[in-house]
Amino acid sequence: MNIVLFGPPGSGKGTQAKLLAEKYGVPHISTGDILRGNLNNETKLGLEAKTYMDKGELVPDDVLIGLIKDRLSDSDCASGFLLDGYPRTLPQAEALSKILSELGKNLDVVLNIDVPDEKLLKRLAGRRMCVCGASYHILFNKPKQEGICDLCGSKLYQRDDDKEEAIMNRLVVYQNQTRPLIDHYTQAGVMLTINGAADIEVVFNGICRMLDDLRK
Repeated sequence: MNIVLFGPPGSGKGTQAKLLAEKYGVPHISTGDILRGNLNNETKLGLEAKTYMDKGELVPDDVLIGLIKDRLSDSDCASGFLLDGYPRTLPQAEALSKILSELGKNLDVVLNIDVPDEKLLKRLAGRRMCVCGASYHILFNKPKQEGICDLCGSKLYQRDDDKEEAIMNRLVVYQNQTRPLIDHYTQAGVMLTINGAADIEVVFNGICRMLDDLRK
């Protein structure tokens, strides 16, 4: 199946994407991974993207579209893919439709993981990070010693974008970007929405039931 995955910050989208990719044997494709891969391999499009990233600018749609088309053309996408982080705007959705048409593919499902803002705020604001890369949560994944990393003993910190004001801004931006896309894909008849407020396993099983029903 060819799937696009939506979900606000803190929805567990990345976790669900990995689980779904493993269960259904399709590649999990994120725009971040595509960019990193092309940068590491110094491809023509990767080098072009780097000129914008080095200046702190967003990679233009035409460059990003080229990168995504190349990735979806790879052999491991022949039996399906799980696209994460794209599209984010209506023009990008239209570009993706054109790419898929050129590749002879269809978009089967747009899966929206819906979580109330207050739940997202609790999840994100409670996250604590360590310089070694470990991640904790003051409610759901506490370190053995408060404020100290279990792995390396360093003091934990809160990322600036995990602070309440920043989180609310991120959620506003997400809603403004995705609301038109949700309407767009609902009208196209490919939108599925699941309540992402439950535990990881409950959400995963619910998604699998929805996808398996479509495959029958």
